[in-house]
Amino acid sequence: MTASTAAGPSPRPSPCEVVGRRTYPAKQVGQVVTRQDRRDFSADEVLRAMTQLGFTCRDHSRTVAPARPLSTYQEASAMLGATAAV
Repeated sequence: MTASTAAGPSPRPSPCEVVGRRTYPAKQVGQVVTRQDRRDFSADEVLRAMTQLGFTCRDHSRTVAPARPLSTYQEASAMLGATAAV
């Protein structure tokens, strides 16, 4: 993957793959590996293929936003087993 290392990662938050210690966008990795244009495949196709090959992949677009903290009343109600209205 020397071509990918020489290119450097594109500065975009998107589905990405970890190669060595660097994180690269999935479509950039797909372009380097297949030598095809990035428009010829989707990021999901690249993530699926690279995961099957054993690479670590992350999809930042599918991460769940952290839940807001419970109020003291909601926390106490949850501990007692009651459902509290938000």
